Amino acid sequence: MHGPAQAAWLLVALCAATGAYCLLRMRSRIEEQRRTAGGEALMGFGMAVMAVPAAVIALPRWAWLGYAAVFGAAALHALWTARANRHHLHHLVGACAMVYMSLAMITTPGAHAGHGGAGLPVLTGALLLYFAGYVLWAGARLAPAGPVAAGRGGSGGPPALGWGDRPELALACRLSMGIGMLAMLLTL
Repeated sequence: MHGPAQAAWLLVALCAATGAYCLLRMRSRIEEQRRTAGGEALMGFGMAVMAVPAAVIALPRWAWLGYAAVFGAAALHALWTARANRHHLHHLVGACAMVYMSLAMITTPGAHAGHGGAGLPVLTGALLLYFAGYVLWAGARLAPAGPVAAGRGGSGGPPALGWGDRPELALACRLSMGIGMLAMLLTL
């Protein structure tokens, strides 16, 4: 995407770190986390590559077509899995946003280099509203509601979760990808 190079590199680092953590979550003992972690890792790494400044690597138009195809397939997968778990609707919106941004890069030559004007303003605005709402919702869910219980996993308490199994870390991962998506849409 375009914008200041320092901000782009920070976005690359955030998305790559998120993707790496999601890969680690694929080893979770919790089946639902394993199921969603792969798609989230794909999203994180895809966003990281898309955020690399154009001065470093200017992707040819066919690469954006490849991006659109990969995330189109991810959108179809999310649509299929949303039948069982409505959380996958968020994955569907994210994958569709990636397809949209990829197609915007194809239809507007030079948009990645910072010459602006890519995408449809109405669709970009709708996606911005969705991801802004998601970021606020996810951030509010991360805020502690009350005192935190000390000593998880002791005798008589719930079993200790592995660091990859913690739902608050998964939500923080999704929150960071939502923030990244907002940043990418703002620069579109």
